[in-house]
This record gives sequence, structure tokens and C-alpha cells, in this order.
Amino acid sequence: MLTPGDLRMSLSYKYVKSPVGQLKLVASEKGLVAILWENDDPRRVRLDNLVEEPLHPLLVQTEAELNDYFAKKKDTFSIPLDMRGTPFQKRVWESLLGIPFGSTRTYGDIARQLGNPTATRAVGAANGRNPISIVVPCHRVIGTSGKLTGFAGGLVAKAHLLDLEASGSNLFAAQSYPSGGR
Repeated sequence: MLTPGDLRMSLSYKYVKSPVGQLKLVASEKGLVAILWENDDPRRVRLDNLVEEPLHPLLVQTEAELNDYFAKKKDTFSIPLDMRGTPFQKRVWESLLGIPFGSTRTYGDIARQLGNPTATRAVGAANGRNPISIVVPCHRVIGTSGKLTGFAGGLVAKAHLLDLEASGSNLFAAQSYPSGGR
């Protein structure tokens, strides 16, 4: 039985449907903690004290932003994040946030960006543990050969996300602003 103290420390979750399958959204009071895949390995991202709360404001916001993303109406997310991992994992995940919509990077690119070009495998391991799929775009990381490599949601979902972004990037690039800036 949960005590009032447990509820303060618990994480809220809800399930949402998407073009890449059912997703489990998880949030704390500080931000989005995870977006998990329908057949996600429960050992990949370990979360305790989960309470179903479909009306949690951050989960509602995440669902709305994901719907806009899948409808090609949004190419960035404004959801506050509560990243939980080692300092190295967090550095990798922060670097993923810098990969532009519709673009890809290799594991080696990320390792070099972090100042450690020999850390390609460590970057791959951290990428594989990214709990906030889609919003923290680990799907934008590919193998050196250009091939799609491991992805918690499966390679079909990864290809779908990259295709969506490749076709959607034209929509966002076509936006024009009057001279003199935005």
C-alpha cells in the first residue's frame, strides 16, 4: 500500500497510441522521465513506484506534442525533461537533443562531439539506454556505414521516425518570414 510519501516520490504514467505502436509515457513532477515502447525490455529502463495518472499535466502535454510531431505539425518539443542516468549517459542524451530534425549523426560523431573519439561503443550503450525515446532523438543516430542500427522500438519504428522527419523537414523549411526576421 502506498503512503502519502510514496505518492510524492512516485512517477505517473499513461499509455498513448501512436503510428509506431502503443507508447507508455512516464513523468515526475519535474518533467518527462520516459517514453517506453510497447515491447520494451523492462531491464532497459528501470522505473519504480509507477502510478497510472492519465490526466497528469506533463503527460497530457507530451501526448499533445507527440500527436503534433506525428502529424508533421511540430519539429521540436517543449516538454520539460527529467533525465535519469549516469553523468556520461546524460551528456550523450544532451548531445542527441542537438541533432537537428530531419538529420542524422553516427555514434562516432557523438563521441567526437563529446571530446572522446574512442568512446563510440560507450555512446552506443548510452544511446540504447535513452529512456525518453523520440523526444530525445536517439533514432537520429545511425551506424558509420549509414545503416540503421539497434533501436529499443525496433528498426521498423526507427525507419518510420526517420522517414517522417525526412518528409516533414520540407514542411518546416518551407515556412517563410517577412524580411527583417521573425
